[in-house]
Amino acid sequence: MNRRGILFGILILGFTQVFFSSCNDDDLKKAGAISASKITFTRDRSLGVEVIYSDSAKVKAKGYAPILDKMSPKDGNVYQEMPKGVNVDFYGDLQVKTGSISSDYAIMKDTEQMTIFRKNVVVVTESMTFTTEELTWDQKKKMFFSPKGIVKRPDGSFVDAVNFSAPQDFSTTTFEQGFAETYIKGDLSEQ
Repeated sequence: MNRRGILFGILILGFTQVFFSSCNDDDLKKAGAISASKITFTRDRSLGVEVIYSDSAKVKAKGYAPILDKMSPKDGNVYQEMPKGVNVDFYGDLQVKTGSISSDYAIMKDTEQMTIFRKNVVVVTESMTFTTEELTWDQKKKMFFSPKGIVKRPDGSFVDAVNFSAPQDFSTTTFEQGFAETYIKGDLSEQ
C-alpha cells in the first residue's frame, strides 16, 4: 500500500472515532425525555364514509365524507376530522329530505359533543340558504351557531347576520344584528 492510502485510512479512522465518541449515553437519555414529553396520537383513516345520526330510532341526518380521520391523542380527547369536507342531508318524517349542510372541512369533537364545519359552509333549507365560513353544531344544546354569515330567502332577499343561531332543524333563526335587503311583491303606486 502506498503512503497516500495509509494516510487516508488513518484520517477516516480518526473521523469515525470522533463522530461516534460525540454520541454518548447522556444524549440518548435526553432524546428519550424529549420524545416522552411530546403529545402522541394515533390516526385511523377511512375513505368514503357515511355517518347516520338517529334519534328515537328515526334517521335525522346522513353525512358523507370522502376522508374521515379518527384521531386518538394520548390525553384521550378523541376527535374525527374530515379534511376533504362533508355533506350532511337532514330528514324529517317519512324520510323526506328537509335540508343539507356542506363544507370543505369539518371536525367532530367526541368529548365536547361538538361538530365544527369550516370553509365554504352552505346550509340549505326550504325557507333559506345560509352561507358562512364557520358553523358549530352543539349536540348537547341541539343548536347551530355561527359568528356571522348571509341568510338568503327564496324571494331573493338577504340578511347579513351576526351571531347567528338556529335549532338543529333550522325551523327558526336568530341573530343579533345585521344588514338586509328585501323585495316587495306588487305595485307600490297602488298603495
